Amino acid sequence: MTVETLCDFLLWCTLINYGLLVLWFGVFDLAHDWMHRLHGRWFHLSAERFDAVHYASMAAYKLLIFMFNLVPLIALHLAT
Repeated sequence: MTVETLCDFLLWCTLINYGLLVLWFGVFDLAHDWMHRLHGRWFHLSAERFDAVHYASMAAYKLLIFMFNLVPLIALHLAT
């Protein structure tokens, strides 16, 4: 595998992961009540707790995208 191929792979991984993050936020924002009712069937959470769990999960997902996709991509660009 060449460095260019790896850079392209990491770029696509970053874009796809950010797309999923934006989709998640969009559904969370636009269909909040529906999601709360759906998840409320399994997990009895207050609306505030539900929001906190989702925001914390989105933040963790964003940090993982940085660590495993974006930082290696930047490092490869700087090294070549």
